[in-house]
Amino acid sequence: MTTTSEGPSTGRVEAALETRGIEPVPADERHGRPAQLFWVWFAANISILGLPLGATLVALGLTVWQAVVVAAIGSVGSFAIVGAVSIAGRRGGAPGLTLSRAVFGARGNIGPTAVSLISRLGWETVNTTTAAFALLSLCTILFGASPAATDHPWLTVACITVFVLLTVVVSGLGHAVLVSVQRWATWVFGALNIVVGAFLVATVDWAAVGAATPAPVGTMIAGVGIIAAGTGIGWANASADVSRYQAPGVKAGSLVLSAAAGAGIPLVLLISLGSMLAAGDPSLADAGDPVAAIRAMLPTWMAVPYLVAAFGGLLLSNHLSVYSAGLTTLTLGLRMPRVYAVVVDVVVTFVGAIYFILVADDFYGPFIAFISLLAVPITAWVGVFATDMLRREHYDPVALMDVRRTSAYWYRGGVEWRAVTAWAAAIVAGYLFVTAGPSDAPWFSGPLAGSWLGENGLGWVVTFVVAAGIYGGLGGARR
Repeated sequence: MTTTSEGPSTGRVEAALETRGIEPVPADERHGRPAQLFWVWFAANISILGLPLGATLVALGLTVWQAVVVAAIGSVGSFAIVGAVSIAGRRGGAPGLTLSRAVFGARGNIGPTAVSLISRLGWETVNTTTAAFALLSLCTILFGASPAATDHPWLTVACITVFVLLTVVVSGLGHAVLVSVQRWATWVFGALNIVVGAFLVATVDWAAVGAATPAPVGTMIAGVGIIAAGTGIGWANASADVSRYQAPGVKAGSLVLSAAAGAGIPLVLLISLGSMLAAGDPSLADAGDPVAAIRAMLPTWMAVPYLVAAFGGLLLSNHLSVYSAGLTTLTLGLRMPRVYAVVVDVVVTFVGAIYFILVADDFYGPFIAFISLLAVPITAWVGVFATDMLRREHYDPVALMDVRRTSAYWYRGGVEWRAVTAWAAAIVAGYLFVTAGPSDAPWFSGPLAGSWLGENGLGWVVTFVVAAGIYGGLGGARR
């Protein structure tokens, strides 16, 4: 038994259960290979929800062929950033937000960690709610139940419970089980996606695809920004969580390639298919419930494998998200075993899903707007953290776990002010270009939201550049 300043941990993986918390993994216990991460990222991105992203590109005015190019650049490029950030996990052997203490300070890191946890819980609530709707729709087909969730509250709760329990089983057991399940489940749900995708391709209006007029290059640039923000950027702060078991000798380029290819392959295929479907049915881009919108395009016999594939894809994505959220919860300061932190997180999303399905009048619009606002501080964190990586090759494992004044990462009052200043300035700059909420009555609209950058969803680029520029200009922290 070993003890850190944040509580006891065995520091070992016993049987299938990972008992290690956020403490760095010793170098002699890191045996992972990039091929494992390829499957982790592939599985997390085979969700049918990639289809509406393609529809969004067509709504911008892109042709299908332009959308394919944009999907490749946006998804592969953004996950290359994810892979680059995962290099820190291989170097330090600790979760991303734990390594972030070296950058922001023991106390200064609280802000980025809290934002990351809230965002992660938000997306898990989206996954849980959407998966419950998919399971309810499946019950409607198989058992003739009413499609309205409020008509069957107990069935709704049961559907949510099934999804949550399947998430806990994998995320709770930990890294080794996660890597194994993500790999083998990819073949099952990937095959279902291929079947459904092949059927949907047969419904494509090829005349509309061929008649579309190409959009300007500027629109394509905006599309790249939208895809990057909607795919890889949101996973960057979780990348080190799964790369911390990588062998010290693994090459940085291999980590970048495993993330870029692992996530890029399914995303390019799904986004491209979504653009083809939207060329003949533009309403797909505005669907409040994308799972239901695509379900309506299918006959009953094909709807069953589609809904199973949708449920499975959301589950695989949730496995990784909940695993990461558990580690982020521990980094925030909760003193408990990692598996208990996972349970706490899924309880929050369980309650949230019940509220949004059975109580709230609307869910997707307001909630996605709220999470979109959180994307700005997360991108600011990526800018600061990635810039720090260029200067730093070592993380002090003792200092990472010491959140007292004795820590080498205490800096001034527990805060590395250069990092926090850059993070805060980038957040302000990013929000100048952001609009969140319905177009007719937005919750928030920055003063520069009407500019070309703002209208094309490129506020996250401004955020990243400002964060990296200020932090790099101030010299950063290298200890």
